[in-house]
Order: sequence, then C-alpha cells, then structure tokens
Amino acid sequence: MSKSGATESPPAHRLDQSVHRPLTKAEVLTEAQRCLYCYDAPCVTACPTHIDVPSFIRKITTDNVTGSARVIMDANPLGASCARVCPTDDLCEGACVLGKDASPIRIGDLQRYATDWVRERDIDLFSPGTLTGKRVAIVGGGPAGLAAARELARAGHEVTIYEANEQLGGLNTFGIVPFRLSRDVALWEAEQVVKLGVAAHTGVQVGKDLSIESLTNNFDALVLAFGMGGVPPLKIPGEDLQGVWDAIDFIAKVKSGQSVGAIGDRVIVIGAGNTAIDAATCSRRLDAQNVAIYYRRTANEMTAYPFEYDFAKQEGVEFRWLCAPMRILGEGNRVRAVEFVKTRIELSDNSKHAFPIPVPGTEFTVEADTVIRATGQSRLSGLLDALHIDHDDGVVRVDQQMRTNRQGVFAAGDCSFRRGVGDAMVVAAAEQGKIAAAAVHRHLLAADESGQRRGELRG
Repeated sequence: MSKSGATESPPAHRLDQSVHRPLTKAEVLTEAQRCLYCYDAPCVTACPTHIDVPSFIRKITTDNVTGSARVIMDANPLGASCARVCPTDDLCEGACVLGKDASPIRIGDLQRYATDWVRERDIDLFSPGTLTGKRVAIVGGGPAGLAAARELARAGHEVTIYEANEQLGGLNTFGIVPFRLSRDVALWEAEQVVKLGVAAHTGVQVGKDLSIESLTNNFDALVLAFGMGGVPPLKIPGEDLQGVWDAIDFIAKVKSGQSVGAIGDRVIVIGAGNTAIDAATCSRRLDAQNVAIYYRRTANEMTAYPFEYDFAKQEGVEFRWLCAPMRILGEGNRVRAVEFVKTRIELSDNSKHAFPIPVPGTEFTVEADTVIRATGQSRLSGLLDALHIDHDDGVVRVDQQMRTNRQGVFAAGDCSFRRGVGDAMVVAAAEQGKIAAAAVHRHLLAADESGQRRGELRG
C-alpha cells in the first residue's frame, strides 16, 4: 500500500479513456462480411474456449446480435472481458486465414460489439438447469470461479461462491487497468452468473471468516479458484519508504476510483510482466512525466505480451534492461531515488532459463518520486494445507480434468497455474473453470450411482 497521505483524486478523463475504439454499425457489417465462414475454422481451434467464431460472425450479418452474443458467451462466460484483454493477435486473429494475404478479421472487435449489445440492453442469455439437489462450493469469484459457477448452475447444481473481495470478478474487476477493461464489463459478467441462482458471499475469507469444516461438511464438491497474493518484497533496503507500492494494490485502488495520492513526475516500475505494464501505463495516465520499467533480464525474457509492450511504448513508457535494484533511497521518509546494478545473463547448463548476474562496479542511481514493485505474486498455500491438497509452493497439483488429490475437490485458475505450462490469460482461466465444472458434474453423477452420502467430501 502507498504510504502517501495525499488525497488528490486521479484525473478520470485519462484513466477512463479506453484503448478500444468501438466499431460503427457500418464498420461491423463490413468487417463481418469479410469472413469466409471456414469449415473447421482455425480461429476456433486457436481460441482456448473454442468460441464458434464463424457462427457468431454470421449471426451479426443477419442482425441477430443477441444470438451472436449467446454463441460467444456459451463458449466463454468471460467473453465480454476477453474481447478486450485477449491477445487476439496470437490467438483467433493470428490463426485467421485472411491474415496470410490481407488483414485478419477483427474478431476481438466484433466480439466486443456483440457482447456490448446485450450488456447495454441488460439481456439475460442463459437459464439455470433443473435442480439436481447437489451443492457445490467455489472458493474465489474471479474468472475461473465464475466460469465454473456458470456451468454448474446451468447443469442444475446449487452453487455458492465465497470471495474474499467485496465484489466478484477477481482480476477483471480489480487487477486490469480501467482503460483496458472497465469494472462495468467485469461486474456485468458476474451478474450474469448470479442471475442463474448462484449464491455469492463476498468479503469472506475461507479459513478465517468461514471454517474449512463448513465446506467439507455441507457441500458435495469443492472448486478452488482463488488467485494469488500480493507482490513479494524485493528484500532490499528502503522498501518501507513512502511512495513504494505493491503493483496489485496500486492498480486495484486506481480501478476502484480511490486516490493513490501524488505519485510525482518520476515513476520507476520494477518487473516486466503484464502487471508491470499496467502499473506503468496507469502511471502515465495519472500524468507522471517520466515512467520507466527496469528489468534484470532482457526483452527476450520478459513475460508481458508483445501487444502490451507495444502499447506501453506508445504511451511513453521507457524500458531499461539488464538492471537489478539494490536499494531504495529516501529523503526523510519519502522515496527520492533507486540504486541499480547492471546485470549480465547466464544460461544454466540444464535449461534455457536465464539467470541475471550482477556486474561489479556498474552501480548507478536514478531519481524517483514513486517506485512500484511488479515482480510476480506470492502464492496462498494456507488453505491448501488445511484441506490436505497436494501443491508445489502454493501451485495446486491437478490432472487434465482439474482434479486434485482429494476426491471431490477440484482447482482452476491462478491457484493451479504453472509457469511454463500455458499462459496465465483470462481466457485460459475461463476454460479451466469450464473443465473443472464438467469434471465436478461427472463426479456428482458418479457419486449418485455409488450412493455416496450427500455433503460428504472425502479426504
């Protein structure tokens, strides 16, 4: 959290200025009519949730926009958010056959048009299934949890979400900058799930506000879909100074409309993932004149998506590679500079992992008014230990059906994400939630056949 006591309000006109320009009706029709409606379309295969792209585009051309949105949201419960935050260049649009000789169909923009159509008209797309009498608890109301809840409710199960934040949506509501994804979109998707009869208890921490026993004794299955914790400390002197931020806290405050105080003209962001990009571009839109990302490796090793990197440069963010922070310097109790050391990269003998090695004698100091840590997030392992769930430093071990070692307990989303195995995308979390829900459904049907007692989660 910021240590600043300032109370200035952020300049909303900059923060709310979306990076997406909506297509006009004429542009939508022109773009949709370019589609070849490919049989066995590669764009469908490239989408992690397998949206039937030709079908939803064809419905737009026939003015069946509600039907188009239904196709999208049927496959992806977070289809409105993903229309804004998906790396479409690498996924559906990257696979479009028209991209070889011309420009690919603007699938993301068309998807946004269709989902915005139903959102602005408050159209409900789905209905709950016939009740089965089975109860499922979901820990975490972010993308994976919402996707699982939506699918299970449509299958007729009684679903309850427990969410630690005061609102549902997780990363989409709190962790993605407002000019890329507004809270209204994220909360509308959550509302679509709740309207299916899903009970949502927000502001509840399982293990603190709700006992583990209440989950295991009162539900027939459990889906773990919680995210990760805050940014871990850099473990260098000066991190307790005013003006030093955790990137997750910084973005969450800005997105919820709260003041982050005066960040000054010079902002340093440490790290080079998507969260670092968001923190840096957010700082620029808060009118910081000089914003620079410092990373101890090279551009080849950064985890930010290429389109995020390009966007940051367009926003005026600078990048400094092969620099590691050594200490944060202060004047009084306020940040005034960061001392760095140059690094060089060494590759391990057994892998291609790049290890940054400090180069003695290359230390240098950069003045700063604000420093934002964006070097990954900590894992939440306490609940996993309490449930006797196998994990690796907070990463849940799951099989291809998102099943854990404990019968009746499943996991999806960030709590099961392993670096190097897929990408931590909203669309990937949605698909994992769907896979987990399908596995839960099969488990509940099998439990009925075997006569398992209602409400029994086997340890």
